[in-house]
Amino acid sequence: MSETSLDDLLARVELGSECVFPPDELDERARRLRAVLAERGIDLFLTSTPENIFYLCGQQTPGYYTFQCLCVPIEGEPFLVIRGLEALNARANSRIVDIVGYDDAAVPAVALAQTLKSRGYSGKRVALDRNAWYFTVNIHEQLTGAFGGFLDGSGIVEPLRRGKSPFELAQMQKAAAVNDAGMQAGLGAVLVGKSENDAAAAIMAATISAGGEYVGMEPFVTSGPRSGVPHSTWRRRSFAAGDVVILETAGCYNRYHAALFRTIFLGDVPDLARKMYPACEEALVAGLEKLRPGQSCADVHNAVQAVIDKAGFTDGYRKRSGYSIGVSFAPDWGEGNILSLYRNVEVPLEPGMAFHIPITLRQYAKFTVAISDTFVVTDDGHRPLSRLPRLLLRR
Repeated sequence: MSETSLDDLLARVELGSECVFPPDELDERARRLRAVLAERGIDLFLTSTPENIFYLCGQQTPGYYTFQCLCVPIEGEPFLVIRGLEALNARANSRIVDIVGYDDAAVPAVALAQTLKSRGYSGKRVALDRNAWYFTVNIHEQLTGAFGGFLDGSGIVEPLRRGKSPFELAQMQKAAAVNDAGMQAGLGAVLVGKSENDAAAAIMAATISAGGEYVGMEPFVTSGPRSGVPHSTWRRRSFAAGDVVILETAGCYNRYHAALFRTIFLGDVPDLARKMYPACEEALVAGLEKLRPGQSCADVHNAVQAVIDKAGFTDGYRKRSGYSIGVSFAPDWGEGNILSLYRNVEVPLEPGMAFHIPITLRQYAKFTVAISDTFVVTDDGHRPLSRLPRLLLRR
């Protein structure tokens, strides 16, 4: 029996049948990208970053741990070089007709190099995005060995992703609604005698039931002394009277994310925690006063830091005040590689930018108090995506 060709298999899948983005959204992104390529004299741009590939063509898969590369020429149609097993996925999720699927026995970087050579790109100005999560040193060496040198195309797409379009903001609003459902369920599960796992299970079940997808990072559910260790999460501990409990959650809708932080006091918690929490609230308000066009990312952080310093909690705040959020795949739900709200980041704020602003104060290895929301910069200020009140929960 003859083996069915990949082209025959692809023909069975309706092109773009599961693509998140309407054609005009993708056309505008391609136009903006090609304007940058023209400015830099680039003939072909290559990216293997899952977020950038999704943003530019709609392709999404949990299988991005295998090498995939979107190739965007200054003129002509883009093409994808991707694991053969993922090719049908790519046809459904994107509107790219030209998909090259390599066999599992192939060396992916060599397959890409051969494709580029066969299309006449040897000696051309080809720029390579080197910032991808899974673009390893080995892949880079194999690719340059098989094809030759590349221009550095790192950071070309990320500035295009800073400001969200109305379509993108609509996806983020839906992600926020999904996350509100998860956070509400998690808060309801934080009871003396219940466990961190109970709360995590409630969060994830409610988020998925509300229409959410797999998130870029798991929720953080941590209590008591464990909450004083940054980025600790559920590990079967039971909630006890006197615990400070923190929940940091995110919802995902069409790969767009929105996140929240909330704090719960179970009974008689440490006095210091009771003093720290109002400082978090005041710092968030101060930061939000600067979250508007005409201010910079650094201005927001500096306003937050000033409140915390004045309250005497500088040692408990060793972090940036926020980060860009939007399109994400694991291992993160944020876009912190695009923009941070931190000192010396003098990028001006513009309408359509979106940030998660988690204000957290810690007595390390003892407890953490925190509050946050995801905010969008508007023409005259900002607006939150969550509809949940920003209140401390006491039980």
